[in-house]
Amino acid sequence: MASPIQEHLEKTNKEYASNFTQGHLALPPAKKYLILTCMDARIDPASAFGITLGDAHVIRNAGASARDALRSLIISQQLLGTREIILIKHTGCGMSTFKDEDAHAVVKKNVGDEAAKSIEDLKFLAFPDLEQGVRDDLEFLKRHAAIPEEITLSGWVYEVESGKVRRVE
Repeated sequence: MASPIQEHLEKTNKEYASNFTQGHLALPPAKKYLILTCMDARIDPASAFGITLGDAHVIRNAGASARDALRSLIISQQLLGTREIILIKHTGCGMSTFKDEDAHAVVKKNVGDEAAKSIEDLKFLAFPDLEQGVRDDLEFLKRHAAIPEEITLSGWVYEVESGKVRRVE
């Protein structure tokens, strides 16, 4: 039996597919860039960042972590030709509200000792300061041997309260 969420997915996808006309788009992003942003449900990357279908890759993870996204970043660049990375973290991010030990304790409490042990080496990559988190991730990308020097990098903060972005220098 399908959940209400699954039923919603099927219904809305049927409507979407009935008018879909862009199945011809090429696999590599047409504008050769990617956006790395948070998985936060308050962010609509296509609308907020002006992305048209087929133009860019959008990589989303908790906190817009460059370390967590590295595999996808490399695939996007080396196999699919992107030449620019736009990193966008956001205000009110949950990743600035805890430390690794807090997350490990929650897993242990909610799922048990075996689960806690299975992730004891996992880094959650939280950050206490938003702008510094952007700078740290940009520095990680600049220094990483698998990210070519000629890749254009920029860091931004999306303000969930206003919908505006601002560049982090």
